[in-house]
Amino acid sequence: MSDLAQKKCVPCEGGVPRLEPDRVAELLPKLDGWNVVGERLNRHFRFKDFKAAMAFANAIAEVAEEEGHHPDFTVRDWNVVDVSIWTHAIGGLSENDFILAAKIDRLPNAAV
Repeated sequence: MSDLAQKKCVPCEGGVPRLEPDRVAELLPKLDGWNVVGERLNRHFRFKDFKAAMAFANAIAEVAEEEGHHPDFTVRDWNVVDVSIWTHAIGGLSENDFILAAKIDRLPNAAV
């Protein structure tokens, strides 16, 4: 399989089946530090300061806009960015979620 970060998210308006658990298990090891909780991919990034956390959150927003696939993310405890990705239209995981997570993994960051 090709590198997930090299792929492009495909618009999803529903009607696409959720990924089967075996496909999720196959794709998850291709990501760095992500885990599956329920029907979502989650990862926590910790930074040296608030400014670095915000810069990373803004970089996530840029990638999400480019891909047309938008994660849920929050900045908490002044230096932590929590990211949760799932395909809202199908209420679960699609390949788009893994593509976006791989692109987030490639963002420059000063995570500690």
